[in-house]
Amino acid sequence: MKQAFWKMTALAIGALAASTTFTQAQQNCAPRDLVIERLASAYGEARQSIGLAQNNTMVEVFASTETGTWTITVTNASGLTCLVASGQAFERLTETLPTPAEDA
Repeated sequence: MKQAFWKMTALAIGALAASTTFTQAQQNCAPRDLVIERLASAYGEARQSIGLAQNNTMVEVFASTETGTWTITVTNASGLTCLVASGQAFERLTETLPTPAEDA
């Protein structure tokens, strides 16, 4: 009987934690045009790069070359954009791939 009680308690705690995580994730999402406007007006950030990820999601990096702040976003097909990461000390790099070593 005790074991069944603890299993139910663990399931309830797990469900609560999952719903809290989902709620927190939703708080970091908004329509794409609103997110872009906010990044530009509040932080001076503009899109620096873009790519496609799983499930037809678009990953973008926004940054300000003046302040060095940066933000990574993911946008789904319906236009909902979520903030994934942000930070400081953004630098633009131009790196080339090393040339293959020639055989002797």
